[in-house]
Amino acid sequence: MVTAADYQLAARTNDYQKVYTLDEPLVTICIPTFNRADLLMNRSLKSAIQQTYTNLEIIVVGDCCSDHTEEAVRQLNDPRIRFENLSSRGQYPDDPYFRWMVAGSIPTNRALESATGQFITHLDDDDEFTLDRIERLVEFAKQTQADLIYHPFQHLMGPDHWVLNDAEPLKCEKITTSSMFYHCWLKCILWDPNSYLLYEPGDWNKVRRMLELGVRTARYPAVLTWKY
Repeated sequence: MVTAADYQLAARTNDYQKVYTLDEPLVTICIPTFNRADLLMNRSLKSAIQQTYTNLEIIVVGDCCSDHTEEAVRQLNDPRIRFENLSSRGQYPDDPYFRWMVAGSIPTNRALESATGQFITHLDDDDEFTLDRIERLVEFAKQTQADLIYHPFQHLMGPDHWVLNDAEPLKCEKITTSSMFYHCWLKCILWDPNSYLLYEPGDWNKVRRMLELGVRTARYPAVLTWKY
């Protein structure tokens, strides 16, 4: 279990601090997916590979996909993309609401285990980034030296009905998987597939545990994600 003392010790090291001084740090985008190949290709992955910031590692992990996801990803022939399909589906609760809270946590953790970037971000397979999102957040991270950055996002609440989530204050329902960007050291805070037992969605559970370590946070003021 990672403690506040572990974080405080790590954050004082040169290795931790030097990521903020790199001209073009590597950014890892973690994308879990399950049998939504066309949506993945036409929305989330498309917005990832078209980023204005190009020093990317894009890790797509299938939650035991049985459709044509692997073939579709490989046809992109983009050396920045790595695809892995898990051999078995994650064990999630039967209750639909609890399942929504934690679905995708197993492939997300696998992506985190494989990540080598200096900064980590996430993208659900049905969400999309603005095309300059990574470029903006890398510069913002250098300016603020924040461990965790978050930002407003547009949330689709019904057919053609978008609602602005202003991400203020930083609490449950004010952050989503696709609106966080953080220092690579924090990849040790994995998604908890049992967070539904606390009535917490996996993304907020992860952020809450980061905050309990005492991490430095910063809010970028612009909308950078469209959440479907």
